[in-house]
Amino acid sequence: MNKDTVQGNWKQLSGKIKAKWGKLTDDDLTRAEGNREHLLGKLQEHYGLAKDQADQNLKELGFV
Repeated sequence: MNKDTVQGNWKQLSGKIKAKWGKLTDDDLTRAEGNREHLLGKLQEHYGLAKDQADQNLKELGFV
């Protein structure tokens, strides 16, 4: 999935992300909107995940 595809499918993808990581706020997801690095930072901040672990989890959801 390339960046344009991610941005086009952001609502669906953000729903999956929110379901998996409920601590992320709507504001977090709105600010991330397709920005992988921002989202990785928020996952690290809220869940204490290592960057590579957060990255792998996002890939499993389809955020490549």
